[in-house]
Amino acid sequence: MDLGNPILNTDSYKFGHFLQYPPGTQAISSYIETRGQPEEADVLFFGLQMFLKEYLTRPVTRTHVDEAEAIVIAHGQPFDREGWLHIVDKHGGYLPLRIEALPEGTLVRRGVPLVQVVNTDPRCFWLTSHVETALLRAVWYPSTVASQIRKLKRLLQPMLQKTADNPDAILPFSLHDFGARGATSMEQAGLGGAAHLVHFRATDTMTGVLYARRYYDAAMAGLSIPASEHSTMTSWGVDGETRAYANMVDRFAGKGSVSVVSDSFDINYAVSEIWGEELREKVMASGGRVIIRPDSGDPIETPVHAVRQLDYHFGSTLNGKGYKVLHPSVRVLQGDGLSAADMGQILGRLEAFGFSSENISFAMGSGILQKVNRDTYSFTMKANARQDDTGRWHDVFKRPAMMNVKASKAGRQAVISAAPGLEAVPLATLGERRNHLVPVWENGRLLKDWSLADIRDRAR
Repeated sequence: MDLGNPILNTDSYKFGHFLQYPPGTQAISSYIETRGQPEEADVLFFGLQMFLKEYLTRPVTRTHVDEAEAIVIAHGQPFDREGWLHIVDKHGGYLPLRIEALPEGTLVRRGVPLVQVVNTDPRCFWLTSHVETALLRAVWYPSTVASQIRKLKRLLQPMLQKTADNPDAILPFSLHDFGARGATSMEQAGLGGAAHLVHFRATDTMTGVLYARRYYDAAMAGLSIPASEHSTMTSWGVDGETRAYANMVDRFAGKGSVSVVSDSFDINYAVSEIWGEELREKVMASGGRVIIRPDSGDPIETPVHAVRQLDYHFGSTLNGKGYKVLHPSVRVLQGDGLSAADMGQILGRLEAFGFSSENISFAMGSGILQKVNRDTYSFTMKANARQDDTGRWHDVFKRPAMMNVKASKAGRQAVISAAPGLEAVPLATLGERRNHLVPVWENGRLLKDWSLADIRDRAR
C-alpha cells in the first residue's frame, strides 16, 4: 500500500462528487480565504509552494488507480475509475489544475482570496473539489504559524527599537524555535519551522531549516548555538554542577555563544554563586558569551531577576539610548511556558528597571508550532463559479440564513490594490487593474518559484 497515493489524499466523501454536479459542467473554480476573527484580522500567506513541490509533482499511476479503487469501494464510496485513468493516459498522471495565488509573504486582511484553483480539463470538473482537503491543509497551517509569529515579532520589535542601539541586528535572533518535539510529526515541524524562519533566524527545529532549504532555496535559513540540556548538566551530579558549567565555557564559549540551562537544582544559587562568583572570571575571560537559561520558576519574575543578578555580578554599561546592557559575556534566554503576554510583561519590567531588551531573548515550543488550528483565522475553501458546456461561467455561492459569517464569494475572483490594502473584486470587473493573484501552477508545472529571501522581503 502506498500512503503517498495522490488519489487518496482527500476526504472520503469527495469520491462521490463526480456524480453530483449539474449535467454539462465543464469546470469548477474555488478559492481559499480567511473569514477571520475581529482580533485576528491580518494573515501572512505562506507555505503553498511546499505543497506544490512535494505533492503535486507526484503523478498518478495506474497502480495508484487500482489501489485506490479497491480501497474506496471497500470503504463504502463510489469511484471514478474512468476519470482517474483519463488523467493518467492524457496528462501523464499530473493533475489538470491551474492554481493562482498571492505571492508568498503577502499580508492580507480577512476576506481576501489567497489562492484560486480551477480544473483545466472539462472531463475533470470534479477535481477542484477533490483537492480541497489537501490544498486547504497545505495553506492554513503554515500561514497561521507565520501570522502568529508575525504578531510576536511586532511585540518584540518596538521595545528593541526603544531600548537597543542596533535593534535590526538583534531582532532576527530574539525569538528561538524550540517546537520540534511538540509537533505532531516531522512534517508539521518542517512546515511550521519554515514558517517561523520567515520572520526569525534563531531555531533548533532542524526540519524547518531543511524545508526552507528544499522548497525555498535557502542554503541556511536559521542558526543555532551549542546548548546544554538537563541530562548533560545533571549527569555531573549536584556536587559537580560548577564543573558542568565550567566545561561548557571551556568547550564552547571561546568560539562564540553557548546556552547553558541553569535551573537543574537552584536557579538563584546558580546565577548568583556559580556564574556570578565561582565562574565569573572564566566567563569574562573566555571571549565568548554565556547565555544563561532559567527553565523553571515564575516565567516573568525569574528571568527578570536573573538579569538583575547578572548585572550585580558582571556589571553593565549604558547604551546610546540610556538603558543598561549587561557585560557582553552574559545574557539570558527564557524559553519555558511563555505566552505573548508573558513576553510583554518581562520586557516591560526590564525597562522599568532600566535594562535594554537586548539583554534577553526568548524561545517558544508548542506556542509556535502546536497551539493553532484552522479556526485561529477561520480558513476556508469555497466554490465560487461553474462553467457549463457553452463556456459560460455561473456564479456559485452560499448564503446561510442563520449564519451570515459563512457567506461565500460569488464568481471568479481577482485581488487588487486599494486604499485600505489588497481587496477582492469579481474577475469580470478587473479591467486594466493589476491582479495580484498570479498563476503559480498549471498541469504539473511550477510557474513561480519564490525564494525565502523574496518572502522575507515581502513579510518585512
